[in-house]
Amino acid sequence: MKNLVILSGAGVSAESGVATFRDSGGLWEGHDVMAVASPEGFAANPKLVLDFYNARRRQLFEVYPNKAHKIIAELEADFNVAVITQNVDDLHERAGSTNVLHLHGELLKARSVNNPDDSIDWKQDINPGDLHTDGHQLRPHIVWFGEAVPAIEQAIPLIEQADYILVIGTSLQVYPAAGLIDFANKNTPIFYIDLNPAQIPNLRNPLEVFPVTASGGMEIVRGRLV
Repeated sequence: MKNLVILSGAGVSAESGVATFRDSGGLWEGHDVMAVASPEGFAANPKLVLDFYNARRRQLFEVYPNKAHKIIAELEADFNVAVITQNVDDLHERAGSTNVLHLHGELLKARSVNNPDDSIDWKQDINPGDLHTDGHQLRPHIVWFGEAVPAIEQAIPLIEQADYILVIGTSLQVYPAAGLIDFANKNTPIFYIDLNPAQIPNLRNPLEVFPVTASGGMEIVRGRLV
């Protein structure tokens, strides 16, 4: 089977009711994103940051995969599918996708403030005083602004080996994730689904753009691919 690599962003989960950072001018519940999604913000007010992610984690138990998630999972019947997602929810997995790489971490995991490489499954709130087994405070297993994105090293070879690339629900504005398509073979077709698709400068690849919802676009692209 051919290799299909899917780069997914917030626009996929938005249809399930998962709110995004950028839809409201970079604010979340009145907070600047840097106050709740940066090491500096956590150092300044750890309780605010923990509460922010606790609310997002609790929301996951109230939302469900949508048609776009389900079609992506169904494509595993016809392709070797790798999902590289900027999303920190588990909706791809709950829809049935079996090969998901989370670039920016996962809400349902926590880690020690002392060790970014030792994450544990975590489905409840994280509170001040909750400690990892190493004795240090727990924090969300999320890549914050200004932190390294270690999963990018796993993502690059997947892009290099792709026969088809599907970009869905992302503005292609957040790096290094947005730069992944630069590693594609120049003959690899790219399908781009987004309600407000961005311009992609200096792209060498064949490109088809679908300015529609994630679910609507997946219906179209599935018909093209299968």
